[in-house]
Amino acid sequence: MDYLKRQMEEAVLKASKTFPVVMVCGQRQTGKSTMLKHLSESDRKYVTFDDAKARALANNDPNLFFETYGYKLFIDEFQRVPSILLEIKKIVDERKENGMFWLSGSQKFVMMKNVSESLAGRVAIFDMLPLSSGEINHNFNGPFSPEIDLLKKKQNCQKTMKEVFEDIFKGGLPQIVLNPEIDRDIYYSSYLDTYIERDISALEQVGKLEEFRAFVTYMAANTAQELKYDSISKVVGVSAPTIKEWISILERSGIIFILRPYSSSLTKRLVKTPKCYFLDTGLAAYLTSWPNAETLMNGNAAGAFFETYVVGEILKSYTNEGKRANLYYYRDIDQKEIDLLMVGPDSIYPIEIKKGKNPLVADKNFTILNKFGMNVKPGLVICMADELFPINKNNWYCPIGLI
Repeated sequence: MDYLKRQMEEAVLKASKTFPVVMVCGQRQTGKSTMLKHLSESDRKYVTFDDAKARALANNDPNLFFETYGYKLFIDEFQRVPSILLEIKKIVDERKENGMFWLSGSQKFVMMKNVSESLAGRVAIFDMLPLSSGEINHNFNGPFSPEIDLLKKKQNCQKTMKEVFEDIFKGGLPQIVLNPEIDRDIYYSSYLDTYIERDISALEQVGKLEEFRAFVTYMAANTAQELKYDSISKVVGVSAPTIKEWISILERSGIIFILRPYSSSLTKRLVKTPKCYFLDTGLAAYLTSWPNAETLMNGNAAGAFFETYVVGEILKSYTNEGKRANLYYYRDIDQKEIDLLMVGPDSIYPIEIKKGKNPLVADKNFTILNKFGMNVKPGLVICMADELFPINKNNWYCPIGLI
């Protein structure tokens, strides 16, 4: 399988020059190890804690482990030996060199607690998400900006609705994207078995693996919807507090993205319920048993999957640069909603996401934001429009090819 250049590469290399430790985490099979191996210098050794001998040595005699492997070192699946972080801290504090250790792993819910306790201020942390459209098409545009003047300068990578839903159905896991001959159903079935039986079964708060599998499927079927813990609890058959724990696990392991609602001290009429998006639309489509892209495109979940795809692409454009995206959504008790808000220090960019080509009155709720006393920038309706085109003097149709 050919290597596909990742947008994150430059940010990782830059961080390695300024931090002693670089950590790349995220969902299984997103290409973390492949990228770091590709970037590794000739003098950087590699070890994985999937190797029982290496794992035992690191657990039993960390001093001998580091004498054996030395520095520079890339440790894969490092979360399987959490105690190694204390030894790494000791080494970096003594030697004070940058780029000494690269760490990767898929269990962020285990990793982050240990990292924050042991390596605070010494580690640069990156989240690797599934492949973005830009990575697949070798077209890196940096973090998405809703500024009209900047959008006018971008190349519009036009696609038909069918092509968009083929991308949605395929998803962004490299094995699926780069291997057209792969059996999709077998791949995802094995993927889920590995995730649930290896990562999830090790967690004390997940004792019911069959219920957890049903929960993951329910979340996929409700991508782009509000999180209602009691409703999920009734369907899955576990308590609402357990559902909250499980949602946290999915978020930390890179399966889902939680979009928080916008809040303001100026009004109490805003809802406080977050929304949930699957980060790989291909996995979500598999879990919900859509047989092909065309059926999904014409099905009742098409709008939700389209929205999930757009939010995911915008999010990836930031995480791939090692940056945080200030994304929210708006909804008030009068049921008025805006799909996405990009919030700056003193400005708000409203964004609506619609599957149609030129959806009517999609910007109807944008003026609600004026009451917050912030600078409300021209809004976007991201859709299947052919070109960037004004709806009126304040808002624009934005083709999906510009994200």
